[in-house]
Amino acid sequence: MDLPTQAHLATLRDLLNYRLRELRADVHAAEVARQEASVVSTHEVTDRKDEALQEQLTGVDDAQAQRDRDEMADVEAALGRLDAGTYGDCVDCGEPIALPRLLVLPAARRCAACQSAQEHAATRSGVA
Repeated sequence: MDLPTQAHLATLRDLLNYRLRELRADVHAAEVARQEASVVSTHEVTDRKDEALQEQLTGVDDAQAQRDRDEMADVEAALGRLDAGTYGDCVDCGEPIALPRLLVLPAARRCAACQSAQEHAATRSGVA
């Protein structure tokens, strides 16, 4: 492996580790906020509107937490691919993923062409 490639991989590993720390902090903060909210809500008098609003906000918070957990799994998988020596290769076609794509989305599993094809196939089948 040449020196520029090693430098790029080190940079990408740093980006992945940084994002993983951010996501872990976000997930932890969301859990703490949820626990605090449940303690506060047991002491307040509410009406149906308050309950509906709280249910809606809880749904949004749950979706955000799930998104963060999903991204955390993607980042951890990318770090695993780095350790295994398969990082940067498209899981569909096996071709190298372009460095600019990896710099923007370090956890990318597919090259741009295969990702686009996968998204179009998901759209056609009704899966978002």
